[in-house]
Amino acid sequence: MTQKAILLIATAFGALTVAIGAFGAHALGPMLREADRVDTFETAVKYQMYHTLALLAVGLLLFRIEQPALQVAAWCFFFGILIFSGSLYTLCLTGITWLGAVTPLGGLAFILGWGALFYAVLKAL
Repeated sequence: MTQKAILLIATAFGALTVAIGAFGAHALGPMLREADRVDTFETAVKYQMYHTLALLAVGLLLFRIEQPALQVAAWCFFFGILIFSGSLYTLCLTGITWLGAVTPLGGLAFILGWGALFYAVLKAL
């Protein structure tokens, strides 16, 4: 993934996170409360934003650090957002509970992303 792609994806995810959060709070609020999924939805939005910011940081670090592990971190954050937050959003909207078994794979991608980021910074400095 190129630096430009990382930065564009991060900024798009940032806008999408705000839109999804607002949509959930307003349009989906009654449905989420009825299904007792407000906390789950909020967790998905929070983790999406945290890792969108991490993805943005990786893109910005690429201005100063040429380290292949940054690419690994970017991909891990990208897939982590899709799998972790995506599975929780789908669970909230559909009630398909087996998706809860997929969510930890996104969490694992986040952990691997942070590990790759740690390694990249360690090697670069």
